[in-house]
Amino acid sequence: MRQYRIDNNDRKAYPFGLTNVEGGIHVSVTAEAKQCSLLLFAPSAPHQMDPEPVRIMFPEEGRTGNVWEMTVTGKDLYRLQYAFEADGQYFPDPYGYAFTGCGEWGDAEQVHRLLRSPVCQEEFDWEGDKPLRIPYEDCIVYRAHVRGFTRHSSSKVKDKGTFRGIIEKIPYMKELGITTLELMPIAEFSEVMTARNEGDPAGREVLTGKINYWGYGRAFHGAPKVAYAGKRRSPVLELKNLVKELHQAGIELVAELFFTGQESSVFVLDMVRRWVREYHLDGVHLVGAAPTELLARDPYLAGTKLWASYWDERDTPVKGDRHLGEYNDGFLTDMRRVLKGDEGQMNALAYRSRCNPAGCGIINYMANTNGYTLMDLVSYEQKHNEENGERNQDGISQNYSWNCGVEGPVRKKKVVELRRQQLYNSFLLLFLSQGTPLFMAGDEFGNSQKGNNNAYCQDNEISWLNWNQTRTNGDLLQFVKAVIAFRKAHPVFHGKREPRLMDYEACGFPDVSYHGVKAWAPEFDPFRRQLGILYCGSYGKRPDGTEDDYFFVAYNMHWEPHEFALPHLPKGMTWHVAFNTGDREHNGYFEPGSEPEAENQKQLMAKARTILVMIGKKKSPKEG
Repeated sequence: MRQYRIDNNDRKAYPFGLTNVEGGIHVSVTAEAKQCSLLLFAPSAPHQMDPEPVRIMFPEEGRTGNVWEMTVTGKDLYRLQYAFEADGQYFPDPYGYAFTGCGEWGDAEQVHRLLRSPVCQEEFDWEGDKPLRIPYEDCIVYRAHVRGFTRHSSSKVKDKGTFRGIIEKIPYMKELGITTLELMPIAEFSEVMTARNEGDPAGREVLTGKINYWGYGRAFHGAPKVAYAGKRRSPVLELKNLVKELHQAGIELVAELFFTGQESSVFVLDMVRRWVREYHLDGVHLVGAAPTELLARDPYLAGTKLWASYWDERDTPVKGDRHLGEYNDGFLTDMRRVLKGDEGQMNALAYRSRCNPAGCGIINYMANTNGYTLMDLVSYEQKHNEENGERNQDGISQNYSWNCGVEGPVRKKKVVELRRQQLYNSFLLLFLSQGTPLFMAGDEFGNSQKGNNNAYCQDNEISWLNWNQTRTNGDLLQFVKAVIAFRKAHPVFHGKREPRLMDYEACGFPDVSYHGVKAWAPEFDPFRRQLGILYCGSYGKRPDGTEDDYFFVAYNMHWEPHEFALPHLPKGMTWHVAFNTGDREHNGYFEPGSEPEAENQKQLMAKARTILVMIGKKKSPKEG
């Protein structure tokens, strides 16, 4: 048996888990038990438990409450793997940086293995890398699932469904205009789902035959998922390399962490700090039950984007850079109803399009994991979750969707064109709003889940992105690129502060103003489905200090055409057409510099269910 020495004279304060010290390791673990031991395993059998692990008992004098600590020294410790034992029960280290025994994706045997962590932590050269800290007003967020993003054969990447697969798609994201990538849960979780066997007196769990594709549930929050690293690769090094590659391309990474509520506040805080400090993450999206008040006030996380469904106003500072972000379905619900043409939604359109509080970022989205994709939003009115095996009882019942007249796939030209028009409308609703826009990977090229609005267990082509659609729906993709570039080019649509709806700098126009079918006469009656919004370019300063252009956005969400009276521009300027979602000939938009002058400078006609974006430009010398 190997010889190791226990040192109980080390009275320094150490973090939970394993810490490398001179000549050995310090170990700290929580266990409500009478006895607790450190188990050491040789690395020669990664998928089998060593029949006789080296067992080192924690001394009683090293115990404080339910925390067991000791320092162990020895020559060959760094080549070993470890786990713990409490009153005869083996368990992994909740603070482990990585795990062996997880196996490949979908390996059912992993549920029966004891996961072990390597004693030695791998070194990585960050080469001066640090988080990018892009302000909320400049962010374009792209939300993806590591496996589903490149798992489909059409992705054409070498390492499908992995962190490396994402790296291969960085040029695509750059061309699209993405600044921030959000990844669904990447901490180590068991994708093989189990359920309690009610007929078993011991309450042991059995396999359900389903896959936890999304990754929500119990997890080892401090370790990246092995299956996302690829065969025989280190998940720690693979994730760090992904972060570094993204940062070199000017793209942030925000990771989603799901907490069940059974974790202690100290543990959650430690895990969030680890992802930020060890992996250089730009942000963490907190899902489930997390101590948001504690995290909001943590000095280590002061410059890190933290997203949650709600933040207490006492935790949102009114000065300095915003780092907290509100991420909930409020924008989705209201703007989907606007898109449908429901009654009484013009007040919601006005509010959601301007909402941009000083102390907290606002994450806006039209579609997210729970619910329809954007394509399904305009193609289905009823959820179709039969393949989940729950008799279509799971998933959200109210999706605020409209199928444009036919349920599901269709070849009728009028329906196809109407759906495309509604998709264009949805992207303009999103990107012309002041908050931070987020969209799901694949929505830019019409990704569909066949009406499944709760694809949590679908590890197949329902959830995998089909990259062939970048060609078949290339017009949609080009439109989205144009909208993103347009938003980035015009600060009036992504200011640092919420519009005040007044001319507080005496420019001659309010920063933002609302209009009905008549200029300067907004109508918010319940039956109204039309609203015009005027943006004064003097309140939008470009990076070079020049003023932005003037814009008038005409929203006609009615199923009938409507005229809008155009507000008068400052002297020497004329209205031009930048976007018209009803213009099929030009794919809904015009390239910058080629926007045609409006035929009528006093009014415009908006077709049914269309959005027009007019840009005020100075007359050329030829026009006089």
